[in-house]
Amino acid sequence: MLNKRFLAVIGIGLVGALAFTASPASADPSGTPTFRVLAGVGSDTTEGVMNGLSQVVVDASNVKQIASYDAFGSAQIQTKETGCVINRPAGSGNGVTALVASVDANNNCLDFARSSSNNSASYAGKNLTYIPFAVDAVTYAVRGDGTLSRTLTKAQLTTIYNCGVTTAYKPLLPQFGSGTRSFFLKTLGFTDAANFTSQTNHTCIGEVDSTGAPLQENNGALLTDTKQIVPYSIAQYLSQTTGVVSDVHGKSVLGQLDGIAPTVLNTSSIGVRDVYNVVPTAKLTDGTVSSVFVGSTSKVCQNANTIKKYGFAPHASCGDTTIRTP
Repeated sequence: MLNKRFLAVIGIGLVGALAFTASPASADPSGTPTFRVLAGVGSDTTEGVMNGLSQVVVDASNVKQIASYDAFGSAQIQTKETGCVINRPAGSGNGVTALVASVDANNNCLDFARSSSNNSASYAGKNLTYIPFAVDAVTYAVRGDGTLSRTLTKAQLTTIYNCGVTTAYKPLLPQFGSGTRSFFLKTLGFTDAANFTSQTNHTCIGEVDSTGAPLQENNGALLTDTKQIVPYSIAQYLSQTTGVVSDVHGKSVLGQLDGIAPTVLNTSSIGVRDVYNVVPTAKLTDGTVSSVFVGSTSKVCQNANTIKKYGFAPHASCGDTTIRTP
């Protein structure tokens, strides 16, 4: 369930403008030390803001504490100085799954996972805590050089993803495991699954790019047809187009959903969502984990300007630890 208590009316376009002079964040941990006390993987949506936070969250000796590994890149990553070479997890679900695997193996290779959706119900019995730190919204994107409508309603978008207007639209979804995909489908009243696009009424939905690779979320450059339509994070779009992260929006433009401008978050937006850092519940009492993630005075929560710079709104309940796996 979305927590909307913290949202009045927030013009994300304005906070995104704070970052117009910034250089794009680099992939994977940059600078020293190469390996850090807290290593995390997962969501493509929040990798930029967590990369930004990794540059400013430091310990008492001014040593960077967060290592945030991108969702896409080399096939494998090394997260700690000794061992810990793992396949790179892409997306919220794969990131949380990798964190669970690390906990089960007791290898300390991963300390947190980035998640752009509350998928805690999928990890029953795994003793995880979903800690909100920022707010995003999801809308849809189309190519700016096409003629598809940029003012759709939720009902119209649902029809499109039920394959009801295949002559005009070619709906797309990012790879299974993507938090943006899961949240978007839930918003439209669907239940995500690995076989979702093979189910009746959903076979028109594409999941791969022009090379046959799984479609990366929030990458407008992968829209190659003017009939294509795809979910897109507003925060990601803003941070891309203001140059804070690598700009991959291509020719895509954001659409207005149910009359809400795609650069504004407010309580009436159907696409408003919380984003999280997921940690093992047993580590909430660990001094480093607690100081970085837990509570409104944590280092992540105290860096509101960095959160805003990447197009997100700070969460009014930043650092809350009440959302746990059943």
